[in-house]
Amino acid sequence: MRRPLMLALVLSAACRNGTRVTATQAALDSADQVLIGMTHYVTQEGILRARVQADTAYFYSGTQRAELRNVHVTFYDVTGRATSTLTSKEGTHHWRTGDMQARGTVVVIRDKDGGTMRTEVMDYNQSRNQVSSDKPFVFDAPERHAKGDGFTSDPEFKNITAKRPHGTGGQFILPNQ
Repeated sequence: MRRPLMLALVLSAACRNGTRVTATQAALDSADQVLIGMTHYVTQEGILRARVQADTAYFYSGTQRAELRNVHVTFYDVTGRATSTLTSKEGTHHWRTGDMQARGTVVVIRDKDGGTMRTEVMDYNQSRNQVSSDKPFVFDAPERHAKGDGFTSDPEFKNITAKRPHGTGGQFILPNQ
């Protein structure tokens, strides 16, 4: 009787020591593939719409998504001309739909004039070729400064629909107008 009790105590104590695995570690460890220095081209009907680059990509086949670290995305118009560049600390790419989400210090710089959008989270919808966020943003461009609590726009930021906007200059399309 004493021997099984002693064995149970030793095993119980052994299970309590050591490093606990966090949910983040477990999720990254379960990736089907891990790529270092990834580049992926997103096309729509044969037209290049975005080039996605990441330092590290964790691919999950079951959900058809990739978790990306140190993200760099170049957006293209229908003629294949680069229009803007996004950088963020991390992101998610759904490879079946081409949709993406960037998270953590998201910065998008427009190629033609250096106009810059800053937010913490930004979504890209490939079928609509549209970027959006429901988080506060700041947009700066020549003769234009805007802030708001969220937005929807094309990747070149020609037409921005802002939620609760405030700022100076330029034109904003207000929701339902």
